[in-house]
Amino acid sequence: MTRKVRRFSGGVYDLGLHVVWCPKYRRPVLGGRVAERLEELIRAKAEERGWEIIALEVMTDQVHLFVKHDAKSSASYVANQFKGFTSRVLRAEFPHLKSRMPTLWSSSYFAASVGAVSAATVEKYINTQWERSGEKEKEKEKEARG
Repeated sequence: MTRKVRRFSGGVYDLGLHVVWCPKYRRPVLGGRVAERLEELIRAKAEERGWEIIALEVMTDQVHLFVKHDAKSSASYVANQFKGFTSRVLRAEFPHLKSRMPTLWSSSYFAASVGAVSAATVEKYINTQWERSGEKEKEKEKEARG
Protein backbone atom coordinates (compact mmCIF):
# COMPACT_ATOMS: atom_id res chain seq x y z
CA MET A 1 0.00 0.00 0.00
CA THR A 2 1.40 3.39 -0.92
CA ARG A 3 1.45 6.10 1.69
CA LYS A 4 -1.11 8.82 1.08
CA VAL A 5 -0.80 11.77 3.42
CA ARG A 6 -3.62 14.22 3.93
CA ARG A 7 -3.34 17.89 4.76
CA PHE A 8 -5.34 20.27 6.90
CA SER A 9 -4.68 23.80 8.13
CA GLY A 10 -2.70 22.55 11.13
CA GLY A 11 -0.54 19.87 9.57
CA VAL A 12 -0.09 16.72 7.58
CA TYR A 13 -1.23 13.26 8.69
CA ASP A 14 -1.57 9.60 7.76
CA LEU A 15 -3.57 7.88 10.51
CA GLY A 16 -5.00 4.39 10.38
CA LEU A 17 -6.87 2.27 12.89
CA HIS A 18 -7.65 -1.41 13.16
CA VAL A 19 -10.98 -1.47 15.01
CA VAL A 20 -12.80 -4.61 16.19
CA TRP A 21 -16.17 -4.78 17.90
CA CYS A 22 -18.69 -7.51 18.72
CA PRO A 23 -22.43 -7.89 19.23
CA LYS A 24 -23.65 -7.99 22.84
CA TYR A 25 -22.92 -11.40 24.41
CA ARG A 26 -20.94 -12.14 21.22
CA ARG A 27 -24.09 -13.55 19.67
CA PRO A 28 -23.70 -14.68 16.03
CA VAL A 29 -26.34 -12.31 14.61
CA LEU A 30 -24.33 -10.69 11.79
CA GLY A 31 -25.16 -13.06 8.94
CA GLY A 32 -27.01 -12.81 5.64
CA ARG A 33 -28.92 -9.60 4.98
CA VAL A 34 -27.83 -8.11 8.33
CA ALA A 35 -24.15 -8.49 7.36
CA GLU A 36 -24.73 -7.00 3.91
CA ARG A 37 -26.60 -4.03 5.34
CA LEU A 38 -23.99 -3.54 8.08
CA GLU A 39 -21.25 -3.32 5.48
CA GLU A 40 -23.27 -0.76 3.49
CA LEU A 41 -23.82 1.33 6.64
CA ILE A 42 -20.15 1.24 7.65
CA ARG A 43 -19.13 2.39 4.18
CA ALA A 44 -21.77 5.15 4.21
CA LYS A 45 -20.59 6.45 7.61
CA ALA A 46 -16.96 6.44 6.46
CA GLU A 47 -17.86 8.38 3.34
CA GLU A 48 -19.91 10.87 5.37
CA ARG A 49 -16.95 11.52 7.71
CA GLY A 50 -14.36 11.59 4.90
CA TRP A 51 -12.63 8.44 6.19
CA GLU A 52 -11.18 5.78 3.90
CA ILE A 53 -11.92 2.10 4.45
CA ILE A 54 -8.89 0.00 3.60
CA ALA A 55 -10.30 -3.36 4.72
CA LEU A 56 -13.60 -4.53 6.20
CA GLU A 57 -14.66 -7.99 7.32
CA VAL A 58 -18.07 -8.66 8.85
CA MET A 59 -18.16 -12.03 10.59
CA THR A 60 -21.19 -13.54 12.34
CA ASP A 61 -19.96 -12.46 15.79
CA GLN A 62 -17.50 -9.60 15.17
CA VAL A 63 -16.50 -6.79 12.84
CA HIS A 64 -12.92 -6.03 11.75
CA LEU A 65 -12.25 -2.65 10.16
CA PHE A 66 -9.07 -0.95 8.94
CA VAL A 67 -9.89 2.72 8.41
CA LYS A 68 -7.85 5.84 7.64
CA HIS A 69 -9.30 8.75 9.60
CA ASP A 70 -8.74 12.47 10.10
CA ALA A 71 -6.29 13.93 12.59
CA LYS A 72 -8.95 15.40 14.86
CA SER A 73 -10.80 12.12 15.48
CA SER A 74 -9.74 9.89 18.37
CA ALA A 75 -9.89 6.10 18.26
CA SER A 76 -12.88 6.10 20.61
CA TYR A 77 -14.70 8.64 18.44
CA VAL A 78 -14.11 6.58 15.28
CA ALA A 79 -15.26 3.33 16.91
CA ASN A 80 -18.33 4.93 18.48
CA GLN A 81 -19.38 6.65 15.26
CA PHE A 82 -19.57 3.28 13.52
CA LYS A 83 -21.14 1.43 16.46
CA GLY A 84 -23.79 4.04 17.29
CA PHE A 85 -24.92 4.67 13.73
CA THR A 86 -25.05 1.01 12.71
CA SER A 87 -26.85 -0.06 15.89
CA ARG A 88 -29.59 2.53 15.47
CA VAL A 89 -30.24 1.71 11.81
CA LEU A 90 -29.92 -2.08 12.01
CA ARG A 91 -32.22 -2.36 15.03
CA ALA A 92 -34.84 -0.27 13.21
CA GLU A 93 -34.60 -2.35 10.03
CA PHE A 94 -34.28 -5.82 11.63
CA PRO A 95 -36.73 -6.18 14.54
CA HIS A 96 -35.26 -9.53 15.63
CA LEU A 97 -32.13 -7.65 16.72
CA LYS A 98 -34.26 -5.61 19.11
CA SER A 99 -36.16 -8.51 20.61
CA ARG A 100 -33.19 -10.83 21.21
CA MET A 101 -30.73 -8.35 22.75
CA PRO A 102 -30.93 -5.25 24.99
CA THR A 103 -28.37 -3.47 22.76
CA LEU A 104 -26.79 -4.55 19.49
CA TRP A 105 -23.12 -3.94 20.33
CA SER A 106 -21.03 -4.76 23.35
CA SER A 107 -19.86 -1.57 25.09
CA SER A 108 -16.22 -2.43 24.45
CA TYR A 109 -14.06 -2.42 21.33
CA PHE A 110 -10.45 -2.97 20.31
CA ALA A 111 -8.49 -0.27 18.49
CA ALA A 112 -4.85 -0.32 17.41
CA SER A 113 -3.04 2.31 15.42
CA VAL A 114 -1.77 1.11 12.08
CA GLY A 115 1.11 2.81 10.35
CA ALA A 116 3.18 2.47 7.24
CA VAL A 117 6.33 2.05 9.33
CA SER A 118 7.15 -0.08 12.37
CA ALA A 119 7.83 1.19 15.89
CA ALA A 120 11.47 0.17 15.47
CA THR A 121 11.76 2.31 12.34
CA VAL A 122 10.31 5.34 14.12
CA GLU A 123 12.64 4.84 17.09
CA LYS A 124 15.66 4.61 14.78
CA TYR A 125 14.50 7.70 12.88
CA ILE A 126 14.23 9.72 16.09
CA ASN A 127 17.51 8.45 17.50
CA THR A 128 19.42 9.37 14.35
CA GLN A 129 18.05 12.90 13.85
CA TRP A 130 21.38 14.53 14.79
CA GLU A 131 23.36 12.26 12.49
CA ARG A 132 21.14 12.78 9.47
CA SER A 133 21.00 16.55 9.76
CA GLY A 134 24.75 16.95 10.08
CA GLU A 135 24.19 18.93 13.27
CA LYS A 136 26.16 16.45 15.36
CA GLU A 137 29.30 17.07 13.29
CA LYS A 138 28.80 20.84 13.50
CA GLU A 139 28.49 20.59 17.30
CA LYS A 140 31.69 18.51 17.51
CA GLU A 141 33.58 21.03 15.32
CA LYS A 142 32.32 23.90 17.47
CA GLU A 143 33.46 22.15 20.67
CA ALA A 144 36.90 21.41 19.16
CA ARG A 145 37.42 25.08 18.23
CA GLY A 146 36.76 26.38 21.56
